[in-house]
Amino acid sequence: MASVLILVALALAVAFPNLPDISDLSDYRPKLPLRVFSAEGTLIGEYGEERRHLTPIKDIPKVMTDAVLAIEDARFYEHGGVDYKGVLRAALANLGHLKSQGASTITMQVARNVYLSSEKTYTRKIYEILLTFKLEHMLTKDQILEIYMNQIFLGNRAYGFAAAAEAYFDKPLKDLTIAEAAMLAGLPKAPSAYNPISNPKRARARQLHIIERMQENGFITAEQALAAKKEELKVKSSSDNSKVHAEYVAETVRLLMFAQYGDEIYTRGLNVYTTLRAADQDAAYKALRRGIMDFERHQIYRGPEKYVTLPSNPQELDDAIDDALDEHPDNGDVMAAVALEVDNKKVKAIRQNGETIEITGDGLKPVQSGLSDKAPPNIKIRRGAVIRVVKTPKNTWEITQLPEVEGAFVALDPRDGSIKALVGGFDFEKNKFNHVTQAWRQPGSSFKPFIYSAALEKGFTPATIINDAPLFFDADVTGGQPWEPKNYDGKFEGPMTMRQGLAKSKNMISIRILQAVGAQNAQEWITRFGFDGDKHPAYLTMALGAGSVTPLQMASAYSVFANGGYRINPWLIAKVTEQQGKVLLETKPPVLDESLRAIDARNAFIMDSLLQTVTRSGTAASAQAILKRPDLYGKTGTTNDSMDAWFAGFQPTLAAVTWIGYDTPHKLGDRETGGGLSLPVWIRFMEHALKNVPVMEPSAPEGVINSGGEWFYDEYAKGAGISSLGLTDKSTTPTGSDIQPLPATDEKKKILDLFRN
Repeated sequence: MASVLILVALALAVAFPNLPDISDLSDYRPKLPLRVFSAEGTLIGEYGEERRHLTPIKDIPKVMTDAVLAIEDARFYEHGGVDYKGVLRAALANLGHLKSQGASTITMQVARNVYLSSEKTYTRKIYEILLTFKLEHMLTKDQILEIYMNQIFLGNRAYGFAAAAEAYFDKPLKDLTIAEAAMLAGLPKAPSAYNPISNPKRARARQLHIIERMQENGFITAEQALAAKKEELKVKSSSDNSKVHAEYVAETVRLLMFAQYGDEIYTRGLNVYTTLRAADQDAAYKALRRGIMDFERHQIYRGPEKYVTLPSNPQELDDAIDDALDEHPDNGDVMAAVALEVDNKKVKAIRQNGETIEITGDGLKPVQSGLSDKAPPNIKIRRGAVIRVVKTPKNTWEITQLPEVEGAFVALDPRDGSIKALVGGFDFEKNKFNHVTQAWRQPGSSFKPFIYSAALEKGFTPATIINDAPLFFDADVTGGQPWEPKNYDGKFEGPMTMRQGLAKSKNMISIRILQAVGAQNAQEWITRFGFDGDKHPAYLTMALGAGSVTPLQMASAYSVFANGGYRINPWLIAKVTEQQGKVLLETKPPVLDESLRAIDARNAFIMDSLLQTVTRSGTAASAQAILKRPDLYGKTGTTNDSMDAWFAGFQPTLAAVTWIGYDTPHKLGDRETGGGLSLPVWIRFMEHALKNVPVMEPSAPEGVINSGGEWFYDEYAKGAGISSLGLTDKSTTPTGSDIQPLPATDEKKKILDLFRN
């Protein structure tokens, strides 16, 4: 025992000085939130202490504190912050996995909720205990309980019991009955599992248990307990069904506001109105998630997320299920469940709301490997397995898994740069990395239009005949290993027009075009669209999209084609006001004038024509086939080994980009392409966004002429431009001063291998 005390003393001596400063908690004050809205005024995010009303401990009714103490920490006023009996009981009940049930006192919960992460590791648990001692030393019991009663998250955007009383019962805290207080006291353990709005059955069972605990601890009489159990509660209906998923947008706004106003954003009650269209944002969120889950359906099953032991005692069973699902919450429409009964023809499982579901037939196909008798232990679906389920269009259930692949989608108005939809990943809570703005990826063939645009200024026309024939670059040219690029399908089709070359995304044609334009000239040209020249080295691999871009950059760059040649910067914040309505900032949409011109109107017009062919008869032909309108333009893109799948495109009022790939780049699959993965997401979004938008096709600007059904610059209409390229090559090794050696580094292999569509 003495040695244990010595170890504890040493731990305290080392760790205590490094613990967070808690002096501000003695004067705890709530903060007014920063609120973020869509253009129409729909709330999409709040930052600060949401739905919080500071209530001094003397004003919190005894019935509420009694209910909380009865279920969370009956010995709160007796122990010194750590309930050693509870810790020992929890450790014995769950050897090898520390859990909060039965072990975390109210002081420990304050320590964890205010200062520490929720990860369940021994290191965090030790710091939690040490911080608990510090809290107990510096604050009174009433101060600690006051913080807890105001700080704890209780679901439905409510923090603290005063806010929860309004959120769930629409009444002030002081008017709560025993039955209502017991219902609210059940929320800290698992706000979603015991939410009386969404999970009334489980919330009711928890409430009855708490009423019994209140009676056992002498807080209420048997008569009061009986009356409370019989009381019929009037719970508010849910108002969150129409929630717009714009978490990445809200976080982007928070960062922008913080850069401008600092910590004041959490105290001033600022209202930020974005350019986002709520309906478009909802469509983008659903389209991207569906695209990712469609891909996930064909992946190898990686097994349940966890296995839990399910006791036979009903109350212990409910607790075990609650704990498991609290650690693995629903992810939107990809819901968590615990398997109760399993065989190879049926799986019976229970969800967090207490609903028991059965999965049979086609719903088991994605996880057949996990139902096999020969399945490895970590893959096997058995009783106690935490699995994921989704509702199918036929209203049946299917077992799935949370995806490892990520994605991004952004849409903006090319006429002024205002962002209309932005989804930075599959799920913000799962991965807060914003792939729209932060993911630098290789664009593959979706970058080719910018090379073609440069070629138009060098005498190329859509009718220029270019040879889709093999190319070989020897070591003298590359500065290293020989390079023999290929087309995506491995086939060479011989001479074809430049228009056909882009529609079919022929790599040999793009390389020959860049070779003729000059890699350095092309590198300078692409900066007109907003790309960073240093991220696109002046090598011939630029023709295959070997550089680095973000999805937002691509959307902005394609907007130059969409708006007739003007470079616009994307923007998100339209107006910022204080709580009283005073306008602090208001953004006026830019006017497209010649000061913003990036490329000639005639260049943009002919590129539009080429990109329209891609969506009409090329690699993105399904766009016009499904949406049944001609004013669609774009380009697919897939990088080497199908590591990145892109579709970038536009209608004159809306430019949008989809990207799908893994955070740590690796193969999506041998047959996965931008046309197969990302284009369907784009189409589903546009199907909604363009529903009432009239067809808009640009008229020919000054300086272009149609001759024989093809568009030309005036000066090239009579054969003055480049009529053909690569048709008379005597050698497959190109020559020319514009050919730059490839980099002689390990990066060489990465860019040499970019042969995919």
